[in-house]
Amino acid sequence: MVDVRPFRGWRYDLDVVGDPASALCPPYDMITPEAQASLRQSNPYNVVHLEAGESLDWDNPAQDQYSSTASLFADWTAKGVLKRDEEPSYYLSRQVFLHEGKEWTRLGLSACVGLEPYDGGQVLPHEYTEAPAVRDRVTLMKACNANISPIMGLYRDAGGVLGPVFQKVMSGPPDLHADDGNELRAAMWRISDPALSSQITRFFQDRPVFLADGHHRYHAALQFQQEQLDAGEIGPGHAGNFVMMTLVGFEDPGLLVLPYHRMLGGLSRDQFSEVQRRLDEIFQAAPIQEGKPLDAESAAGGNGDGHAMVMVGQDGKSPALLTLRPGVDWRGWSPLAVSEAWILEEQVLRPVLGDATLAHLDYIHSQQEAVDAVALGGSQM
Repeated sequence: MVDVRPFRGWRYDLDVVGDPASALCPPYDMITPEAQASLRQSNPYNVVHLEAGESLDWDNPAQDQYSSTASLFADWTAKGVLKRDEEPSYYLSRQVFLHEGKEWTRLGLSACVGLEPYDGGQVLPHEYTEAPAVRDRVTLMKACNANISPIMGLYRDAGGVLGPVFQKVMSGPPDLHADDGNELRAAMWRISDPALSSQITRFFQDRPVFLADGHHRYHAALQFQQEQLDAGEIGPGHAGNFVMMTLVGFEDPGLLVLPYHRMLGGLSRDQFSEVQRRLDEIFQAAPIQEGKPLDAESAAGGNGDGHAMVMVGQDGKSPALLTLRPGVDWRGWSPLAVSEAWILEEQVLRPVLGDATLAHLDYIHSQQEAVDAVALGGSQM
């Protein structure tokens, strides 16, 4: 079972902070140095001051990297910039956002979720983590003794059990409303009614949680928990056994999942030729006619065993549909070889680029921006 509980959250005093939209920031690993500077200027109380800390360089963290962040957090709580709720609550958020001209609405329930090792099958991951990024988040948790931002988790509610609960909560005025005047509107309701809270808690007792975003923070929370247990600092029921998570239903129509396109660049002529040779060894290429969609599903026409991807580049050659060559025994590589991305990175790129593979890859959501990057020479493939 997953132990999901309400908690006493720290919330901004809007009389001090002002416009709540100016105090929001994206997840820490999506904040570029340029974005960080802009967010810091937008509001002296923007949460980026806590979330991103002094440095985004995970590979070279300072010894006392988050000491000033911890001091700032303590200062904000002491001065009432942040105020802690008197009673444990769940927090229901509604996010309205634009994507490619269409408006989407998504509901998320923020809660404390009991930490579970992955092998227990109650909290399920889908990503590997990088040790430097985990250390960075552990350092922040230690410094502030708090979760600054929620992990994003997913759950199944095919029977629509929580829908009526959420609609009842949202029938009243929100505790917070933020509008950035551009692409985002957000509202939040605090759920402190004991009957509703108990109903929510019971709902999660017999279903797993799937990690959508925040694997490094979850891994860091597990590591921080173990350190505290080893030191005898926490026991059963202590907050250190939980992590803050915003839970979204798989059935939510606003649950938008975007692809990550791979952009390859910075290769020498020899490296590029060797990558091309390995691609040709594993995949067969079929040109895609001009004007046809560049997504693999459309180009493949639904045929094949599911391994298909589109490649743009190749020294200016036309886009091509790549499908596995007959006889390629992908099942002998790894269970993860069901994914084209795994085959690309582990069977094509890493044998050529080794530990430098990630240094040559960029990941981008927009297909058009990826294609444009190749056309403009910013990316090779």
